[in-house]
Amino acid sequence: MGDEGVGEQVRRYRRARRMSQRALGAQAGVTSGFLSQLETGRANASVATLRRLADALGVSLGDLVAPGPVPAGRVVRADRRRRFSASDGMVKWFLTEPPHGHVEMYAVTIEPGGSTGPRQYRHGDAEEVILVIAGAVRVELEDEAYDLGPGDSIVFPTSTPHRVANLGDADAELVWVNSPPTPE
Repeated sequence: MGDEGVGEQVRRYRRARRMSQRALGAQAGVTSGFLSQLETGRANASVATLRRLADALGVSLGDLVAPGPVPAGRVVRADRRRRFSASDGMVKWFLTEPPHGHVEMYAVTIEPGGSTGPRQYRHGDAEEVILVIAGAVRVELEDEAYDLGPGDSIVFPTSTPHRVANLGDADAELVWVNSPPTPE
């Protein structure tokens, strides 16, 4: 496939993920001007650049160079979720793959005594939603504290200083959402 076809695929995937050229460029380390030229067939991309674009779009390099439709949905299989430790006693699994588009979602386990950290923090300018699946947590928002159990949820601005802690005797299982995605 020529570079015009690659550019068309980049555009299809970018639009399917509702990303701007600026957002994709920032994630892939290229300018929005370069992306515009690539998408319209007026620029060529190195293999290294295509790999960075594919990573930022959450697809394989083959997806960019093979013609075909962009799938409407992206499935994240339970056994293939990316995992990372967020803090002592807290583990997150991605339920969405980058790029997240307008929502970033995690499955979170907080061990007894575990938390998001010793102090409240804030990040970005978005909404955060926490749904308790099992166990119990305390959500601190500035000077207020909310004790949540299974089925309870809370929504708050990510710009509000906050902290989440498991004060119970069992693991707390949560679904955690940021919309739009924010830097941690």
